[in-house]
Amino acid sequence: MKVNYSLSHSLIAAEVSSTVDLIINFNAGKIDNSSPRRPLNLSLVIDRSGSMAGQPLRYAIQAAQKLVEYLTPEDFLAVVIYDDTPETIIPSQPVKDKAAIKSRLGKVRAGGCTNLSGGWLMGCEQVQSQLNSECLNRVLLLTDGQANFGIIDPKVLTNTARKQADQGIITTTLGFGTHFNEDLLIDMANAAGGNFYFIQSPDDASDVFRIELESLLSVAAQNLTVTLQPEESVKITEVLNNYRSQVVGNNLEVFVGDVYEVEAKQLALQLAIPPHTKTGETKVATITYKYQSLVEGSIEQLTKQIPINLTVGSAEEASQIEPDSAVFELASKLRIAQIKEQAIALADNRDYQGAAEKLRAAIKGLKLKLLDEIFEVAEEMEQLEHYAQRLESGNFDSASRKEMRDQSYQARGRNRGDLNLRGIAGGEADSLEAISSFEQGILVKCFREGGKLRVKVISEGYNPELNVQFPRSIRQEGIAYVVDEIKLSANGSFYRVSGKIRRLVKPGQERAASSPTAKSGPKTQKLQSAKATGSLADLETVDSVGDGVLVQCVKEGSKLRARVVSDGYNPNYNIRFPRNIRAEGVLYVVDQVKETAQGGSYIAYGKIRKLLQ
Repeated sequence: MKVNYSLSHSLIAAEVSSTVDLIINFNAGKIDNSSPRRPLNLSLVIDRSGSMAGQPLRYAIQAAQKLVEYLTPEDFLAVVIYDDTPETIIPSQPVKDKAAIKSRLGKVRAGGCTNLSGGWLMGCEQVQSQLNSECLNRVLLLTDGQANFGIIDPKVLTNTARKQADQGIITTTLGFGTHFNEDLLIDMANAAGGNFYFIQSPDDASDVFRIELESLLSVAAQNLTVTLQPEESVKITEVLNNYRSQVVGNNLEVFVGDVYEVEAKQLALQLAIPPHTKTGETKVATITYKYQSLVEGSIEQLTKQIPINLTVGSAEEASQIEPDSAVFELASKLRIAQIKEQAIALADNRDYQGAAEKLRAAIKGLKLKLLDEIFEVAEEMEQLEHYAQRLESGNFDSASRKEMRDQSYQARGRNRGDLNLRGIAGGEADSLEAISSFEQGILVKCFREGGKLRVKVISEGYNPELNVQFPRSIRQEGIAYVVDEIKLSANGSFYRVSGKIRRLVKPGQERAASSPTAKSGPKTQKLQSAKATGSLADLETVDSVGDGVLVQCVKEGSKLRARVVSDGYNPNYNIRFPRNIRAEGVLYVVDQVKETAQGGSYIAYGKIRKLLQ
């Protein structure tokens, strides 16, 4: 593994205190293709609770089936599904009959509540049954909802994830949709030394599975642990990543985790250096790093050490040295990720204005540093402004929070362009003036690329491959816009729009611009309590839940009980539901569910339909 470091200031002035940013790069380099990769010992744990019914579960299953295609007979795979209770549908076994595995996956159906702990622990047991230090031992946990059965205490789940990791079983968590607990899944992944992914739309599942498997198939070093020993009076004042760390005496120990061939790892820190009287090269810290790697067919632990040196010079020499732009840019991105976490904490305490001000202060700081000529930074500034607007207008919803947490997590722990600044929710073009023709202006269009919304020029005479810097708040997939002017950035890597922006529509759909307003909440429709004539066979059928609420019938002794299985409802409450259409295991979609005035039970309202799976 190749290791090097960069300092924001390689030369500092003598006789004064200095603060420098330190970036340590761990690069696996190219793995020898003649050597076999390490086999995988995987357990795939899939949430099949009622809220996954319809499109979400179909896409999750398709992604799992595609994952099977990448595995070989040297790999082990188990599949666990869970709702109220977990079930191992494919015990851990070599991946020899891919068709049979994919066929069994295709028969999974949704229903019930979310016993996340039961499913996950059963998945860990499957990995444990084939545990081998020569393998990569992983549990991939996918869920779309809150843990509401089994162990539900986040602290207990996080501590258990750490204990599983101590036994060699690493957990990666995948959050699907907008109802899961992102804080829990991120904490579990961090404690377990795995990764976290936000699967924002059903068709995003395959891409996210691909990224995780691509990483696993290229693991070059495991359990990378870095110990930073500062010289006397040198202080470590900040760790910019979100890796697990602890202070050991005067040293800082950081657990970085796996290093992939396809993705270098970076550790960023800030050092406070006391005044030096002597000029010349001086050592400010020593880095010791250890990791496990495949060496001539067996796993060995390797330990290496490098000194961190910089030069002390005169004040005049120091004033002539420009900060390292790459270090400056990366450190800025990591600090922005921290600011997003701080803004989320303020928003959680309902200080939306304070959160918006914090984000806007970050935008101002980036402009002052003249970093907005870098597309990734300019894009970051658009994201910050978008979230600031949503916070101020009362539109900071669950999807926005998850996007911000995901962006912060990926920025501080991963080094992949396809994971940075992901987010497709919240923007809309409805407030723009809508025109059906134009004589002057340039046409651009919004596309979705993976988990990102990108804007490209479609008018002739421009490079269609370059991204367009465009307000995030009005980006909407598939929409075409007419802009007054487009200019190439100073470095020629992207376009900027200026002037008026209008939406291009079909003739007859023209309209004037309107002022975007804060959400006033969903419009409530006066619905009657749910009734049904005939039998189950007479119900209308649907293949998606939409804005409805899922109800399921379960057997309790000799009775058929209806219960709500959508997230956000208490599954232990009884629900008033027509008896003539009840059938065990069937999922129903109702328009609305409300708690009774007395509390402790629900009433179903509106139309009732049967969900097809």
